[in-house]
Amino acid sequence: MITIVDYKAGNLTSVKRALDHLGIQNQISADPQVVRAAGRVIFPGVGAAGAAMSVLKERGLDFALKEVVGRGNPVLGICIGCQIIMTHSEESDTACLDLIPGNCVRFQLSDPALKIPHMGWNAVEVTQPHPVLGHLRPGDEFYFVHSYYPLPNDPAQIYATSDYGGSFPVAIGRGNLFAVQFHTEKSGPVGLQVLENFANWKI
Repeated sequence: MITIVDYKAGNLTSVKRALDHLGIQNQISADPQVVRAAGRVIFPGVGAAGAAMSVLKERGLDFALKEVVGRGNPVLGICIGCQIIMTHSEESDTACLDLIPGNCVRFQLSDPALKIPHMGWNAVEVTQPHPVLGHLRPGDEFYFVHSYYPLPNDPAQIYATSDYGGSFPVAIGRGNLFAVQFHTEKSGPVGLQVLENFANWKI
């Protein structure tokens, strides 16, 4: 059973539909006890880091997520769920979960033709193999909507990059925790492949 964390950050139904399509048993929950007991957790989301962290703390989900990660269960972050696993976000100068040391930083673009937020399909380059990124091919494109991206202190924790006015990390991981900046649930067959890989990931 995969538990999808509900912290008022949107796109939960899309993630659930994608898992249902794959035939993967799942549930959405805002209850920290349910999250603590989950075999696997997906931590999705859209929106602002500050608001997301406020709701996580209000519901006690911040500690629940840290316990799940500390216990060694597989956890997948998506979009804002990829950003606020970092130590800090430049968005509203927000202290985050500190599950992967580093910062979430805003795009600094010199090309006036490139707009922020970055929205649309971009090719993703796998820079080192990981089970969650298995079966992906060079040039596979994923859907993005974001103004910030994760930047781990340790470059060895970066597993894939994309390019938008320069290369930036789009998949990061540490032990049983993995996270992607793109929206798996909106990325068609390649996004479904990532979700299926996560469901089958053996730590």
